[in-house]
Amino acid sequence: MTLMEMINEGAYLNIAGMGALFILWVIMITRIGTAGKAAGDKNVQHVISASPRSGNNPAVTAAITAAVTEYRKK
Repeated sequence: MTLMEMINEGAYLNIAGMGALFILWVIMITRIGTAGKAAGDKNVQHVISASPRSGNNPAVTAAITAAVTEYRKK
């Protein structure tokens, strides 16, 4: 077996392997979507706010500031 034949066979195996994984990935995503619909998944979107609704807690802010200052000293 020549070098070019080995390279061609390796490329073919590489492409075939990636294709097989892609097909399995598509099947998995489809099955998960179907299972979610069967379970009654309502596509609920949870919004996470960057800041808490009650405002900033000074004790938490002080603790974080102290931790960052201590970390930067190292």
